[in-house]
Amino acid sequence: MRFLVDAQLPVKLCSWLTELGHEAKHTLELPLKNKTPDHQIIEIAVKEDRFVVSKDSDFVQNFMVFGDPKLLLINTGNISNEKLEKLLKLNMSAISEAGIGHRFIELTNELIVVHQ
Repeated sequence: MRFLVDAQLPVKLCSWLTELGHEAKHTLELPLKNKTPDHQIIEIAVKEDRFVVSKDSDFVQNFMVFGDPKLLLINTGNISNEKLEKLLKLNMSAISEAGIGHRFIELTNELIVVHQ
């Protein structure tokens, strides 16, 4: 899978995803870095066939209205980077499997929700 990690998530998330065999870049790698507007993040994600990884409900609203971008919503509340890393690594296989046929996946502290 290919990911574009939004500004409010740690840059380390890209390293974790890469370690798990995926391609990831952070908004810090974009020309406007973390000041990249959501609409540009969406354009880049669509063009590059990436899932946006975000905690931002604005991406959910955009997905519900327009069907873009593909989205991995991190819906865990405030957790430490260590807990986020463990949660991601524990669930990445299921996330990858869900990403084959679905465009909106939500990761919570307890489960993965695949939205139709």
